[in-house]
Amino acid sequence: MPADEPFPFLLFRVAMNTASPKQIVQRFNHEVIEQGRLDSFEALMDPEFVNWSAPSGAPQDGSGLWNTFEHLLRPALSDLRVEIHEQLCEGDKVATRKTVSGRHTGTLMGVPATGQTVHIDVIDIVTVREGRYVEHWGINTLTTVLAQLRSAQ
Repeated sequence: MPADEPFPFLLFRVAMNTASPKQIVQRFNHEVIEQGRLDSFEALMDPEFVNWSAPSGAPQDGSGLWNTFEHLLRPALSDLRVEIHEQLCEGDKVATRKTVSGRHTGTLMGVPATGQTVHIDVIDIVTVREGRYVEHWGINTLTTVLAQLRSAQ
C-alpha cells in the first residue's frame, strides 16, 4: 500500500476485503443494478473482469455490463428492483438466483412501453476476488419477457 494513501481509502480497502463474496454480490445487485451507482460499479469491478455471457458482438469487459444496466434496463424499467431468492458460495464463486423486476415505462430492446410489470428471472455465477467481480456467467429470461411484451401489444 502506498505510504501517501489517504486514511479513509485505506479503511475502504480493508472493508472491501473483509466482506464475504455473497455480500459483495448483494451490494452489486442493490447499489449497481437497483440504484445505478457508477461509483459502486467502479469499486466492485476488477480491471481484468470478463463477462463470459456477454451477447455476441458486445464487449466482455465491465463496460458491456454497465451498458446493459444503465442504457438498456434502467431507462426501460422504472421502479427497478432485484430480489435475491438464493445464493450459494463455494470458494470465490457465488451463484445467485434472483428476479429483476420493474414497470415497463420505456422502450426495451425495441418494444415500446406497455406499463406492465415485468419479471426477469436470472441465475448468475460470479467469481469474486479481493472484493471485486473478476468473472461472470449468467442466464436469464429476458427473451421470454420480450416475447410476452410483444404479444401483448
